[in-house]
Amino acid sequence: MFIEMKANEKRRLLRIAFGTTIGFAVCKLMDWPYGVFFTVFPMLLLGMVPTFNRTLAIEFIVGAFISAAEMWLLQAFFKPYPTAMWLAVLFIFGYHFRFMLTTRYFLMWASGLITLSTLLNFGSYDASQATDMVVTTVLAASISVASAYLLYWLLPDLEPFSGTPPPAPSAAQINHRTLLGALLATASFTVFQVFDLQDSLSAQVATMLILFPMTYQGSIASAKKRSKGVAYGCGLALIMQVLMYTLIGNFFLVCISLFITVMITAYFHLVERSGSGIGFGALTTIGILYGQYLTPHNDIFYSAVYRFSSVVVAMLLVLMLAYILDYVLNQFKMTRNFG
Repeated sequence: MFIEMKANEKRRLLRIAFGTTIGFAVCKLMDWPYGVFFTVFPMLLLGMVPTFNRTLAIEFIVGAFISAAEMWLLQAFFKPYPTAMWLAVLFIFGYHFRFMLTTRYFLMWASGLITLSTLLNFGSYDASQATDMVVTTVLAASISVASAYLLYWLLPDLEPFSGTPPPAPSAAQINHRTLLGALLATASFTVFQVFDLQDSLSAQVATMLILFPMTYQGSIASAKKRSKGVAYGCGLALIMQVLMYTLIGNFFLVCISLFITVMITAYFHLVERSGSGIGFGALTTIGILYGQYLTPHNDIFYSAVYRFSSVVVAMLLVLMLAYILDYVLNQFKMTRNFG
């Protein structure tokens, strides 16, 4: 069923599609590594928040710098010591979630959480490229912000954004949600390391995104939407793969196919009007598949199929652990999420 978009949403749709395509094109033309940052960062910046200003631009770039610094510190001082590494990761995830709850800079700490998770995934299996990863992260964030400024200048909103902030959580709720998010994020990181799942970037990112509601009930709803979104995104990527067939090495056609798929998934994200829902799951899936796995010598058929199965399994395991942790934390007054 077709849903009519508002005037601002139509412009936002174009900004997401052009911003993602610009990041992808620049990365591929310059032959830079870690293309996922250049496609997903514009999606986060232009799709996660409904507006854009200097404060948000600074937040996004500072978030990238913080994540890069955290990655460097973890690799430099904790890599040889697994227990210390685990504790350091738990601490870092913990203050990301706490600052998401207690400060006005949600975008900075949320985007930084996704970035750090991605960097840890790459860095765990290719530690020698830590400097390249840090530089690429900051570079991708800077290009995303620059393209956002350009696109907002070319396609400004027709009316100012008006929204109401969510109610402030209590001290016990902050403790509950911080511990729940930090423990689940660290458990996800641990499992991916222990089982050497180096080709499961989508799954690791998915386990982070479903934690953003920061409640067990919210994570269940988010996981259901995310699994549907990943399925839609993988299906759409496979359709484009079939349509292009032997032309997968044609850079111009690949950019057009990316633009079209982002337009489709961003449309569903915007008309859904529910934040990180089905549409956003499909959108970021397209960004990961195109940015990280599509090359002239490597199509995305296997990547798409593997992405979906690994995401579903990873989210199911996270929710099982979330149920246990939520129950335990609610037994104590200082970490109770209700009442």
